[in-house]
Parts: sequence; structure tokens; C-alpha cells
Amino acid sequence: MKKIGLTGGIGSGKSTIAKIFQTLGVPVYDSDKEAKKLINEDEQLKQSLILLFGEEAYSNGEYSRKFVSQLVFKNKEKLAELNAIVHPAVRKHFDNWCDEQNKKGERYTIKEAAILFESGANEGLDKVITVNAQEEIRIKRVMLRDNISKIQIENRINNQLTDEERSSKADYLIDNSGGELLMPKVLEVHQNILTSS
Repeated sequence: MKKIGLTGGIGSGKSTIAKIFQTLGVPVYDSDKEAKKLINEDEQLKQSLILLFGEEAYSNGEYSRKFVSQLVFKNKEKLAELNAIVHPAVRKHFDNWCDEQNKKGERYTIKEAAILFESGANEGLDKVITVNAQEEIRIKRVMLRDNISKIQIENRINNQLTDEERSSKADYLIDNSGGELLMPKVLEVHQNILTSS
């Protein structure tokens, strides 16, 4: 079974692309969603994060994403420490999930991750799809979606690879700036993955 990565900068629309793959019957592992679940449910992870950020990392037993985000997006060292705790746990969870998909006879799976290359989560994957969109479009999408300021979004963008850097590492590129229909692009990549050795 092939393991395919799906990545793109904040607001690029990678989740939209992931949903299209799901409609084609491809199992998709949402790394961000699964990480959030693990952070709230895995006691060992919880204790590690409290040790790193203090008791305020959790409010009423729930992970305080806003509190931690404010700390890490301005501090690359703290961000690296956070990633060093969370990413190995997500990687192990993904491997177990893949084993289950393989038993079901799936031809390939998709691992959706915002910071696929930055976190090293591309290691062990067969191919990677990168979703690109013009930066001003991405900023507008995120401002509408998350109700946060342009400066906050730009801080996040600056902590991620550029579209050019991601594109140079990818096997497939999908432009999601809004000018063309997405389904034909996704179908083309889907067919290519199914037929390539």
C-alpha cells in the first residue's frame, strides 16, 4: 500500500483537496486533527506539555491551543520543543492507522499535514502532493475561517516553508488559487498514483 503526503501552507485549501480524495474512496489521515485528539487524550503527552508550558497549557482538562500558540509562534525554540513531543506520537499513531488500512486492502492512503516537510513527517512516504495558492488569497481565507488578524496569519506563514520550497520537494502540485476546477486536477493525480509503480 502506498503512503502519500498532502501538504500546503495555511489557507492553501489542502483540507478541501483531502475531502475530494475522500469522495474518491481514499482513506485520509488528518495529522492536525489526530494530533489535537492525542494532545487531549494521551496522558503521557499531557504531562510532557504541562512540563514544557506550565499548568496553563490545559484549561479545565482541555488543551489551551490559543495559549500555547501565542508562546510558540514567536519562539522557534519552544515550537521545536513542542514538535519534538507531539510529532513522534502522531507518527506512531499514523503507522498504526496505516496497518489497519493495509489490512482492509486499500491501494493507497493520504497523510494530510500542514508542516509535512518541516516536521520530517514526509519520511517513509512514497509521494507528496503540495497544494499552492497565492499568499493574499490564503490570508483572506484564514481571516474569514479563523477570525484572526493578518499579522497572526503572517506569523504562521513565516514559520512554514514557502510555496517554492514545498513545491521543489513535491511529486505533484495542485494550484488552488481559485481560477480552475479542482476535481479534474485531483482525478489526474489520483489516476497517476494508482497507475505508477
